This record gives sequence, C-alpha cells and structure tokens, in this order.
Amino acid sequence: MNTIENQETITRDYAAQAALLKALAHPTRLAILYLLRDGPHCVCHIESCLVHRQAYVSQQLSVLREAGLVQITRTGWNIYYAVSNPAIFSVLEQIQAITGSEVVPTFTPPRHCSCPECQTTSKKC
Repeated sequence: MNTIENQETITRDYAAQAALLKALAHPTRLAILYLLRDGPHCVCHIESCLVHRQAYVSQQLSVLREAGLVQITRTGWNIYYAVSNPAIFSVLEQIQAITGSEVVPTFTPPRHCSCPECQTTSKKC
C-alpha cells in the first residue's frame, strides 16, 4: 500500500470519530446533552433553561441530531429531543475526568414553557 492510499484509509477510518468530537466541541451543545440527561425535553423548555433564542437552540440541536447524538419524538405540535445513545454520558464523564473539571451545570429555571408536558409535570431544568 502506498503512502497516499494509507493516508486515505486513516482519514476514512477516523472520520466518524472526528465528526462526533466536532459535534461535542461546543459549550451549548454540551449543555444541551447535560440537560437531556434526565430525559426528553421540548425545544421551548431547552430554550428557557439555557436562556438562548429558539433559533440558536434549534441550530445546536440540528448539529447534535446530524451527529446521531439526539433523536426527536413528535407529539402534536411539540417536538421532544432525547439522547439517542446513553453511552454519550460516559464520554462526557471521561472528558470531565481528563480536563479535571467536574461540570455541574446550572440552568436558569424555565420562565414560561407552554408545552403540554411542562404544564402537567412542572418540569424543571
């Protein structure tokens, strides 16, 4: 195998791993994953907890979805996001161990989330 073929093979073999790491390489996306640790959340709830505009939250959720880290469930007009593979939480714990920082996310309590789930359960951040 020549050098060029070897480089192409290495690039192809690590491309999926690099894509996953790239999706994780954003503070808001990490915060979203930490928020989803306790179960599915609607966009309006994530927006309220993170104090970001809906468009910004949706953009970050789109990146996580494209990377296969989150999945959606539709209930009427509402879309709920959940982690696709709970193994990602082990990865996040390892990142914390490597960096030496134990992140304990603090989210802003939801202002007013009008989705049916938040209305019936008083879901908190």
